[in-house]
Amino acid sequence: MKDIQSIQEELIDEFSLFDDWMERYEHMISLGKNLPLIDPSLKTDDKLIKGCQSKVWLHSELKDGKVVFTADSDAIITKGIVAILVRVFSNQKPEDIVEADTKFIDEIGLKEHLSPTRANGLVSMLKQMKLYAVAYQAQLKQ
Repeated sequence: MKDIQSIQEELIDEFSLFDDWMERYEHMISLGKNLPLIDPSLKTDDKLIKGCQSKVWLHSELKDGKVVFTADSDAIITKGIVAILVRVFSNQKPEDIVEADTKFIDEIGLKEHLSPTRANGLVSMLKQMKLYAVAYQAQLKQ
């Protein structure tokens, strides 16, 4: 299993292949199509990310000491954004998620090319993933 840093570097390389942001958006949309989808029965209000303009559901569970994320969104770009985060943080140890830096988001130029509401949504998704990881970390220490 690749570590968070390797996956982030992979994403930076992938996004650097595209010359303009229309191509990068298309890439994000295609990533969204391959997102490990949340079970429809889990699309409940308590799984909605607060602070997102579009609806984003995020589910996490602890499997063999690693956090596994599934998600979905009703908006294609947002689905691409959450797909990127799921790719980076899913199947990782809680402490690695908590300690991970997310400079790759700036390096691929994601925040600066999103509308302010989408950028806020991105921050909210990230925050929620780290909160889940913190909770699992505490759970594992008991």
